[in-house]
Amino acid sequence: MNYSYKQIWLIAYPVMMSFLIEQLINITDALFLGHIGEIELGASALAGIWFLAIYMLGLGFSVGLQVVIARRNGEQKYEETGKTFFQGLCFLLILASLLCLLSKFFSPQLLKYLITSPEVYNAVVKYLDWRIIGLFFSFPFLAIRSFLVGITETKPLNLAALTAVLMNIPLNWLLIFRYDMGISGAAIGSSFAELCSLLILVAYMFLCVRKHKYGLSWRIDIKILKEVFSVSVWSMLQFFTSVAIWFLFFIAIERLGEIELAVSNIVRSVSALFSVIVTALGAVTSSLVSNSIGAGERNAVFPLCHKVIRLGLYIGTPLIIIALSLHPLIIGAYTENPVVKQIAWQPYVVMLLNYFFALPGYIYLNAVTGTGATKTVFFFQVITTIAYLFCLWGLSNLNVRLATYWSVEYLYVIMLGIQSFIYLKLYNSKNNRI
Repeated sequence: MNYSYKQIWLIAYPVMMSFLIEQLINITDALFLGHIGEIELGASALAGIWFLAIYMLGLGFSVGLQVVIARRNGEQKYEETGKTFFQGLCFLLILASLLCLLSKFFSPQLLKYLITSPEVYNAVVKYLDWRIIGLFFSFPFLAIRSFLVGITETKPLNLAALTAVLMNIPLNWLLIFRYDMGISGAAIGSSFAELCSLLILVAYMFLCVRKHKYGLSWRIDIKILKEVFSVSVWSMLQFFTSVAIWFLFFIAIERLGEIELAVSNIVRSVSALFSVIVTALGAVTSSLVSNSIGAGERNAVFPLCHKVIRLGLYIGTPLIIIALSLHPLIIGAYTENPVVKQIAWQPYVVMLLNYFFALPGYIYLNAVTGTGATKTVFFFQVITTIAYLFCLWGLSNLNVRLATYWSVEYLYVIMLGIQSFIYLKLYNSKNNRI
């Protein structure tokens, strides 16, 4: 269980590519919609985050599912990994159906009270009408990804990511511009791209995974499902909360004006590329920590975290330098509006430098998840969220620049990192005493 940098990278890279699917879909939507107008660009931010908050309930469950699968894999109880996977898959399919229905009925009513601009509201609802269907493809994808990451067999995630990107870009262009479907076309193209990536992983599961070894056969086991849910419920709440406050952040920006909302969507879109690195390395940390604990090597947690953080710095630092150097080209790819370009520079810099705080913060947080303490992680999230919203509320009563709003993200990730680091120290010293 003494993972080298190369081993961590070989596991992390495909996971990174799979997370890139979700982010590239949002980035592609923003790139195309930015050339229609500021209203569509801003609306795609609000709609995308609203959808992401719903999606995070499934992602949170899949994190708990991955932890349990990885623990069984580390204990060499391979048949149990397959049984656990199928319980998670069944639950996620039911959850997708339920969330899709609830969103269809309640999202328009809730958003009407939150969004002040009628034009932005109408565009958001148009997007969500089609985008929510993607849950039926993205949730099964999450279940399969949790299984593959849990058993550290992540190579097929590369092909799934590539397929989604190759489908999403031409579909967006065709539906948005050729058929003049606007923001609805972006949503349809994104959902179809998720279907294509799911089909790749389904084919891999049928053709390449050893079904007998991993106990891959349809069966319902309520006992296993309860075990997974007891771990996952806190991850679901944690992930939903993290995006819910992100949505409130954009609601606060929307009240500043449509230009500021459009700028923030550009900044968020670029930040998604760096978020992919942090999120993927965090997911791998969670899996490897869980595997190490399952193998009885609890003292490997901190050395593993430090290796992953260093790897993240090696990957991210050159990309940040490039992003700062090429900022006119990157921001210009989203819009031709000179006012938007000028306002975007300061929040753009603030966002990029946040990577150096977010990386250790989320690595330590995911290490805590890997220990199985998902309830503790949720409490960390609640404490941090209260502080975050308090700062956001304070800024809303002051006449400050957009970049100042973005600087609150520093507080968020630093607080998560400190709490997680302290917990891991206590966890490690406790086990050393035992």
